[in-house]
Amino acid sequence: MSRTPDTWILTAQSPSRLGTVDVVTRFLFEQQCYVTEHHSFDDRLAARFFIRVEFKAPAAFDENAFRAGLADALGPFDMQMELTAPGYRPKVVIMVSKADHCLNDLLYRQRIGQLPMDVAAVISNHPDLEPLARWHGIPYHHFPLDPHDKPAQEARVWQVLQDTQAELVVLARYMQVLSPELCRRLDGWAINIHHSLLPGFKGAKPYHQAYQKGVKLVGATAHYVNNDLDEGPIIAQGVESVDHAYYPEDLVAKGRDIECLTLAQAVGYHLERRVFLNANRTVVL
Repeated sequence: MSRTPDTWILTAQSPSRLGTVDVVTRFLFEQQCYVTEHHSFDDRLAARFFIRVEFKAPAAFDENAFRAGLADALGPFDMQMELTAPGYRPKVVIMVSKADHCLNDLLYRQRIGQLPMDVAAVISNHPDLEPLARWHGIPYHHFPLDPHDKPAQEARVWQVLQDTQAELVVLARYMQVLSPELCRRLDGWAINIHHSLLPGFKGAKPYHQAYQKGVKLVGATAHYVNNDLDEGPIIAQGVESVDHAYYPEDLVAKGRDIECLTLAQAVGYHLERRVFLNANRTVVL
């Protein structure tokens, strides 16, 4: 569900306690805020509660007073909360290598307003996609990777993230393994996309390997980055059926489409504050 442009977003999480839904909705009612969307989830195994509310604020709305009052109301429940203003557009940096399909899709969705973000820069270890970024008016940083000095390249990447004040990093088919140090820094605010084929095919040309095994499903997984390669908390997955008539090039084409859709879905969920980290899992409301 897409967000309406005039709503605030309130997200919060806390230990599971009686009255968690009531304290949030009652406060909004007392502040004369009209709830337009509400989702909550209580994880009984983790004993953790999650809530996301979109609401319209009254004309005389004091954000600072609202935040202070909300913090007081949620304090006894040990709630961690976040408030996002209408029209807020986070700064995003996209990292790519040579494949252009995910980058092109994200930039198009930004341009037509489907993804409420401002792409502040594109970073790549290859020069190939600079014309695409420049066409969209976005700075392109080509940082070649020296296998003997990977920290130097990642230091330049980190500097761009700091200079642009990026709040989200999207690895749109960035075909390099990030160092443990950079993964630690990006924990919870970097999204990666990769193919999901059964059985798992690693290395070069996974779709050609899949063809040799006669796969019947092709998919993609979007997840947060952590130090476990392609095993971070999953945000979104896509899958479609294929059959014996799909040659390697057909599988590649199908995979590109699913990767684009799945990555865009995951980025959209993140931008709309729908994703909560819950240990190594996610709650998507």
